[in-house]
Amino acid sequence: MALSPETFTTRKRRPGASFNTSKLSDLNLLFSLLQLTDQICSLDLNSAANFLFNRASCSAIRKTQLLSVVFEDLIRSSTANPDSVVVPHSLFLCLEEMYIVLHKIKTLIEDFSSGSRFNLLMQIEIVADTFHRLTGELSTLLDVFPIQELTLNDDVRDLVLLVRKQCSESRPVIGTEQINLRREVVSVLDRIKNEIVPDQAHLSSIFEKLEIRDASSCRAEIENLEEEIQNRSEEQSKADLVALIGLVRFAKCVLFGASTPSTRSVSLRRSRSSEFAVPADYRCPISLELMQDPVVVATGQTYDRVSIKLWMDSGHNTCPKTGQTLSHTDLIPNRVLRNMIATWCREQKIPFEVETVTGKLNGGVTNKAALEATRMTVSFLVNKLRENDNAPLSVEDTNGAVYELRVLAKTDSDSRACIAEAGAIPLLVRFLDVGMENPSLQVNAVTTILNLSILEANKTRIMETDGALNGVAEVLLSGATWEAKANAAATVFSLSGVPAHRKRLGRKTRVVSGLVSLARSGPEGARRDALAAILNLAADRETVARLVEGGAVSMAAEVMAAMPEEGVTILEAVVKRGGLVAVAAAYAGIKRLGAVLREGSERARESAAATLVTMCRKGGSEIVAELAAVPGVERVIWELMAVGSVRGRRKAATLLRILRRWAAGLDGGENEGMSTTTMVAPSTTTLVP
Repeated sequence: MALSPETFTTRKRRPGASFNTSKLSDLNLLFSLLQLTDQICSLDLNSAANFLFNRASCSAIRKTQLLSVVFEDLIRSSTANPDSVVVPHSLFLCLEEMYIVLHKIKTLIEDFSSGSRFNLLMQIEIVADTFHRLTGELSTLLDVFPIQELTLNDDVRDLVLLVRKQCSESRPVIGTEQINLRREVVSVLDRIKNEIVPDQAHLSSIFEKLEIRDASSCRAEIENLEEEIQNRSEEQSKADLVALIGLVRFAKCVLFGASTPSTRSVSLRRSRSSEFAVPADYRCPISLELMQDPVVVATGQTYDRVSIKLWMDSGHNTCPKTGQTLSHTDLIPNRVLRNMIATWCREQKIPFEVETVTGKLNGGVTNKAALEATRMTVSFLVNKLRENDNAPLSVEDTNGAVYELRVLAKTDSDSRACIAEAGAIPLLVRFLDVGMENPSLQVNAVTTILNLSILEANKTRIMETDGALNGVAEVLLSGATWEAKANAAATVFSLSGVPAHRKRLGRKTRVVSGLVSLARSGPEGARRDALAAILNLAADRETVARLVEGGAVSMAAEVMAAMPEEGVTILEAVVKRGGLVAVAAAYAGIKRLGAVLREGSERARESAAATLVTMCRKGGSEIVAELAAVPGVERVIWELMAVGSVRGRRKAATLLRILRRWAAGLDGGENEGMSTTTMVAPSTTTLVP
């Protein structure tokens, strides 16, 4: 068997405040018990939960309903004659324990009625045994219930005895139909593992019994399974859930057709997230978006997993925030922060999405059933897009298939490899120029290519695909939405992580002009994507010349006011590799660099000092004179020498020496780290080490 019920433990829940009974008075405890029984009796089970646990849940609810009558009678007698009624202490000890048991019953029913239906099916024995165990605990409490010491009327006394008898005679109940259904699911997973495509009618029958009848309910089931994975610590249990996700995703496409989320849900999510100011600690330092899966890198900084993984896969071995070299590339989940973000999202009623998972767990062994399910899903979707040539699909169906590929490409390396190996990239390139006709299709296509580019092998595939670069450049320049343009810029950033690809991208005038234009006029998130791509391209000396021609220097000077770190870092890279032409282009930005030197962050001040040192060396006295004209610049440099980073202090000291040599009437240039003797001639300067 591919799955065993023992691996499916019940969902871990945080104990609620209701478990704390120590502060309750005697009467308050009775009222709390009555309220709790009312809540249990009013629980609304979905049809699938009823199908799987109808007898067990109904039996528990029925017993709870009978107990509520007992609690009502105790409250009535306590309030009617509070002075004459003597309540034994043992009663309230019993009621406190009963409160905890009833709360566990409520939690259990809530869990299986709102959680994953497939997960519930796979653990039917465990849930049935849990019901039986809780009923046994209730039976024990009713055995010690001081019925003889209480002045209960005969009907209520008989009721207590009836519930006690029912609890003592309770047995675990599992229906044959439910057991057979689970066997069918296990059989389907085994066939998928052996690379046998499941029969569509058989799949349809399984999903019908679980009342998963459309694409939206499949999406909800996938989300519930992903939530279950987050609550598990055992690798085998996670692997089995991953296999179920693969099955549901495949069935969703085959049975109900590939589809995108409803426009209403997408717009609702965007409007809600834009209505609230996301706390700074919850934003990823790279994307500035709300983090979905925060992870900690070697330097102790936290990033969203998708963003930092893209950064690392693009060839970087440094921390984006601190610039320090990473001693290792392990990404450690920041579960505390993730829980805080999830709580904040629930409070603000913002959907909190978790990145999906498929074949691999924590870098471990690939789950065969999940991987084969992914391959089958990809094959189905790619064949659907190929058939579009012979029997054209509707725009909606095409967009749905591309969106499903986009979601799969986001999951993991195995999914990205499957999609590329199936030949999806050339098909996706076709949809890059449909922006005005279908903006959603364009966004899905370019985002799928972006997600695929995270895998190193796919970078070369994309670069070698006819029309791919031109298509990305077209989206950069004239994409129908800012999202499409931003994701095109992120694609350039990802591809430019490979030095050979960086050179080729830099030769594309439309890529350079598109990035510069987006960095100038786009919204903040899109501008950051463009600036990150430009910084990557600036690592190549040949490309720097094209960046200067394309206006990257003046653009960097412009964005310094709003994004000083990004602007000054780009200026530093371009000036360092761009020669006198770059220095001349950056001349107008000297005063802005002076402002960053005064007011910027530590990293921005360090980059500003380094940029000014390079410009003064290459540009000579004219550049130094312009810098010296900045009000209070020498005082600012002294401050940086005192409190800046090690590199910042070193650059500030060099800058101060340059300014003092210029003030003394000597040449403004100096080589860092060596003494110089300068001979001043009418048109030449000779440096002698």
